[in-house]
Amino acid sequence: MKIAFIGLGNMGGPMAANLAAKDFAVTGYDIVSGNLDRAATQGITAAKSAEDAVKDAEIVITMVPAGQHVLDLYRSILTPARGGTLFIDCSTIDVASARQAHAMAEAAGMQSLDAPVSGGTAGAAAATLTFMVGGKPDAFARANPVLSAMGKRIVHCGDRGAGQAAKICNNMILGVSMIAVSEAFVLAEKLGLDAKALYEVASAASGQCWSLTSYCPVPGVGPVSPADNDYKPGFTAALMLKDLALAQQAAAETGAATPLGAHAERLYRSFNESGGATQDFSAIIRHLAAARRNEA
Repeated sequence: MKIAFIGLGNMGGPMAANLAAKDFAVTGYDIVSGNLDRAATQGITAAKSAEDAVKDAEIVITMVPAGQHVLDLYRSILTPARGGTLFIDCSTIDVASARQAHAMAEAAGMQSLDAPVSGGTAGAAAATLTFMVGGKPDAFARANPVLSAMGKRIVHCGDRGAGQAAKICNNMILGVSMIAVSEAFVLAEKLGLDAKALYEVASAASGQCWSLTSYCPVPGVGPVSPADNDYKPGFTAALMLKDLALAQQAAAETGAATPLGAHAERLYRSFNESGGATQDFSAIIRHLAAARRNEA
């Protein structure tokens, strides 16, 4: 199967490499030459342009930063692609842009899916991503073998845009829960409670959640996480802010009440603006601890 993969950055690069390792014929393109050069060492054929990459592809996968990038890219690559090509956008973007991309693909005679991912760079490298997929059932069935080569859980969430809806709802939960876990550890320190003792209690009690037991923001507590590597990112605070902002955009458009989501977005915006954008999102604990010291 011939696959074009456009966007070979921190997530797209290892995803495309996994496809090549599993004997898919992958042609890749990225506007950053270094990403393209690295991909070429991983069994991916480098294209001169996005338009060149898609010409002979049966499936086109895109992984770019934002909705406008997806729409601009579709405007340039739908015409040179063969009729009936399946377009899979794995970017995390707003639901409205995802639905517009579906409409553009359909008008051009293509199949399409929105399929954002969860699992970070580690999941991309290990091919253990979760894919949240929106689109028609026949397109989903066609894509499943390809997505399964890059992830271990593939969920068809519904029609157009449903994958993006699932992603932003999931990451709103993640952002809120990481703040709650971080606040609990900051409070525990003030109370003289050992962090390991809190972990032992909460990880087996009603406070248990993924942000605590799989991604603890305190070093030396629980399974190895970015906190144990000076918060070198698996998922940056900048990306968390992006996803929380998308959730707030969706909440405003639909009239949904998300007060904790809104507060989480404000806290992550403050953390980003204070220099935390390139740190892992779990480093919000440092920001919360510093804010408390400043108040004192």
